[in-house]
Amino acid sequence: MKKINCLIVDDEPLAANVLEKYVNRLDHLNLVGKAGNAIEAFNLINTERVDLMFLDIKMPQITGIEFIKSLNKPPAVIFTTAYRDFALEGFEMSAIDYLLKPISFERFMKAVGKMSNHHNNEIAATSGANKPSISNEYIFVREDKRMKKVMLADILFVESIKDYVKIITQGGTVLTYLKMNYLEKNLPDNQFVRVHKSFIVRIDAIQGYSATEAEVGDVVIPIGRHYKQKVHHVLDDLIL
Repeated sequence: MKKINCLIVDDEPLAANVLEKYVNRLDHLNLVGKAGNAIEAFNLINTERVDLMFLDIKMPQITGIEFIKSLNKPPAVIFTTAYRDFALEGFEMSAIDYLLKPISFERFMKAVGKMSNHHNNEIAATSGANKPSISNEYIFVREDKRMKKVMLADILFVESIKDYVKIITQGGTVLTYLKMNYLEKNLPDNQFVRVHKSFIVRIDAIQGYSATEAEVGDVVIPIGRHYKQKVHHVLDDLIL
């Protein structure tokens, strides 16, 4: 059986330690990390393959609900919380399950069993099928020491600068530590297209293009040789 990579996101160390013990008792689960807040979780998701998050709902600054909404293609989620009132909203986010603290191992096993069925179904469907995702109109990215909401409709283009990316929006520029490949994977491909190794452009923001360049406002963005065929396939389909 292929192991399920798990991430625990909880600002309560005792609760996180209980989940860690439970994960380590099951051979088909692999713990890739623990995070005490959404910012730490975001960085781990950016560097590790995460199949399943055990995600606390009530956390400071950014709640678990807000965090999962910020991810364009989030992993599967089992929400954990001490507050029963959050259950309905948790299930509305298409969560695998909802665990009420204190969590017993038996209840944990039941939730993981649901995830195992979900995981096996996804493995069987990977031949050409896209993974299910939650549709969002914004993403959260880390700028300095805080998470910043960026509306997708405001993004004009993204430019890679070494290990950072500049997200150019209608209201200004956001500089964040991210890999270009991660953004390419998580931005919806029906709204964004990678035109160059250093540029991703929102399709609606393109005001003109040629064989080698795309115009976004006053900025001329090169179309890379390796991306030309895909870019023109996307843009030529829009011609009336």
